[in-house]
Amino acid sequence: MKKLIALLSAALFCSAAATAQDLIVRRDSSRVEAKVTEISTETVRYKRCSNPDGPTYVLPTAQIDRIRYANGETERFAPAAPAQPETVPAARLVPATPATPATPATPATPATAIPATAEYVVRRYEIGEYYERDGIRGVVCMLTDDGTHGMIISLDEIYLPWCADAKSDLKKIGADAHDDGRLNMQTVARHIEAGGGSWSDFPAFEWCRAKGEGWYLPSIDELLVIGHNFNGGSRMSFNRKARNRFNDALADHGGKRLNRLVYYFSSTEHDAATAYTSHTAIEPPYMESIAKNTKFLVRAVRRF
Repeated sequence: MKKLIALLSAALFCSAAATAQDLIVRRDSSRVEAKVTEISTETVRYKRCSNPDGPTYVLPTAQIDRIRYANGETERFAPAAPAQPETVPAARLVPATPATPATPATPATPATAIPATAEYVVRRYEIGEYYERDGIRGVVCMLTDDGTHGMIISLDEIYLPWCADAKSDLKKIGADAHDDGRLNMQTVARHIEAGGGSWSDFPAFEWCRAKGEGWYLPSIDELLVIGHNFNGGSRMSFNRKARNRFNDALADHGGKRLNRLVYYFSSTEHDAATAYTSHTAIEPPYMESIAKNTKFLVRAVRRF
C-alpha cells in the first residue's frame, strides 16, 4: 500500500510539474524542459523538470534563443556580439566575489570565465573540504549560505612577526578593518608607498601576498569565524569529527594541521604596538592583542 501511494504521489507530482514547466530553447534548436530559478545578464540557472530536487544547472545566455515560461510568456535573448580581439575579451567574465578596488597589494578576486559552449553544474562546497581549482589549493574554511562561494585557508603556515620594526619604532598605520583582511592589506600597501618602505617591513603580510593574486592575511573577525567553523560551528563543545575532517584535508594534501595551542596573527591592528590574534581551540579567550614585532603563526586566506 505504501509503495502504491508513493507511486501515485510521484505521478501526480510529475503531472503538476509538466503543466508548470518552462521551456528553454537553445540557439542550436535543442530544448530543455526546466524550472528556471534565476536569470542574470550572463547566465540562466534552472532545475531539470525530470529531476526537480536535483542539481542546479547553469547555461550561458549566449547559448539561449528564447525561454517560454509556464504562464505562456516568451522571453527572447539577443545573440552575443561578435568578439573584437583588440578591445573585447573572448569570454565574458563574472567576478567570483564582489569586486574591491585593485591595488598593488591585493588585486580584486580574479574573475572566473563562464563556459561559452556547455552548461555546467553549480559546485557546492562544505567546510573542511579540500579545494583545488586553476592551481589554487587550500581547505574551505568559510562559505556563503548556498555553499557556492567562500574562503579557503592555506595548506601551510609559518611563524612570522606582523611587522619588523623595533619596539621603539612601532606605530599605528590604520589597518583597523575587522571584517575584511583585504582592506588591511590595502592599507599596508598605501603605507609602504607613502613612506618608501617595502613589504619586507611587514613579514606576515609579505608571506601571504607572495602566494599570488587574491591571497591575504585574514582580519580578526575572519580568524574568529575560521576558528568557529573549524570546531564544527560552535566552540561550546569538543567536536573531534569536524576538526579531524579539516585537519585531515590539510595533512592529506601536503599541508600542516591547524595548531590549537598557538595564536595566529590577524591583519587587524589593536594599537601602535599590538595586533589582534586568535586561536582555534574551544577555550576562551579567543582574541588577544600581541606585540607586532614578535613571531606568531600566520596563515593566508583567499576568497573564491
